[in-house]
Amino acid sequence: MTSDEVDQPPVGFRPVHVDRSVAESLGEAMLGSLLDRAHLIPPRLVGPLVAQEVHAAGGSDVAIFLQDYDQRHLQPLEGKGLTGERTPIDGSSPGRAFAGDELVEETLGDGSVRMFLPMLDGSDRVGVLSLRLPAVGDGDRRLAQRLAGLVADLIVTKSAYTDTFARARTAEPMSLAAQLQWATLPPLMMTTPDVDLAGILEPAYSVGGDAFDFAFDDHLLHLGLFDAMGHGLEAATMATLAIAAYRHGRRRAVELPELYAEMDRVVAGSFPNRFATAQIARLDTRSGELSWVNAGHPAPLWVRDGRVIDELTGPVSRPLGLGGEEPHVESVQLEPGDRLLFFTDGVVEERLDGGEQFGEARLREMIERTTTEGLSAAESVRRLSHALMAARAGRTSDDASLLLVEWKQPPHDDELAPDIPESMPTDGDAR
Repeated sequence: MTSDEVDQPPVGFRPVHVDRSVAESLGEAMLGSLLDRAHLIPPRLVGPLVAQEVHAAGGSDVAIFLQDYDQRHLQPLEGKGLTGERTPIDGSSPGRAFAGDELVEETLGDGSVRMFLPMLDGSDRVGVLSLRLPAVGDGDRRLAQRLAGLVADLIVTKSAYTDTFARARTAEPMSLAAQLQWATLPPLMMTTPDVDLAGILEPAYSVGGDAFDFAFDDHLLHLGLFDAMGHGLEAATMATLAIAAYRHGRRRAVELPELYAEMDRVVAGSFPNRFATAQIARLDTRSGELSWVNAGHPAPLWVRDGRVIDELTGPVSRPLGLGGEEPHVESVQLEPGDRLLFFTDGVVEERLDGGEQFGEARLREMIERTTTEGLSAAESVRRLSHALMAARAGRTSDDASLLLVEWKQPPHDDELAPDIPESMPTDGDAR
């Protein structure tokens, strides 16, 4: 243990000399108090409770920022004891903590330190926790990071039965169609030792027809990207139904051809003479084999070592609702570190000044640039989406959605949980 861990107890607690066991017990007391009180506290008091606990521990200037829906700003949560104002993600200290998923510190004029900590629920980006301490040691950093994780968990858990946090995230009016789409989506990102994944929808506040979905079961990653015909409430309803049909088959372990056929029948039966394009895929994280059915989407881009090496080409099946034939299932073998960019046609078909389409060549250039910089999937797709929007001069005549997936490596379960036995003893064994 370093000297500053001894001299600076976690998050400003007052004793001058403490050993590791005392410091950790003090930290556990603060986190335990927060957990005990947060169990039944109403959502509106989550922020004030966090501020109260931090102030009681010697901290000050507590702010809780949540990302807005288009991932351009951090929105402050309001409440007693909380500070903060709307802050751009790009070019700010809270934004650096959010974009880099890392602790950012600023030493102030009086010698105190302001900390900005990413709030991650598992690996989903929730926002940023900010607080100020008289001084900071490694023990403080460790406890503050645990606190940020706990706050993220509280917000995500309580979001299931409140609009408090969704309202805080909303930076501008949202259309009814967009509200329906966002309510259907899974988390925007997922990070594990095996895979890294992130998606984004544009325009965030008026999207109506584009959607994506994923699930990670055992060693199999399921992926789906959807684009319903038209734009607005009817398209959003069709996309929502397509996702429901996708999940219904996926959760019964239906194979890709049958899954496609079920989704096709559902869309055709509910929306005659209309259709939805789709891309459904499965990645075996043990082998790196990717299998997919392309039902009318642009071919995804295959990126390796910062360069687009190929497209996921092959016969294209008919869109959902217009099917009736056996779908074409394609497969490729990935290498560790490979990335795949799935996207809807609105990304490349938007017209620029003079009538020229934005085009796939520009998309390739931008994905190579962000991948070469070594960014996470979440930050790559966020920057890529905003760069595409800027290059299109803000034009959004159609939805433009991205889903970026990286296969990192085969699973190493024994390294992650080496002490878990293959089977637990039964009561009979114990006797």
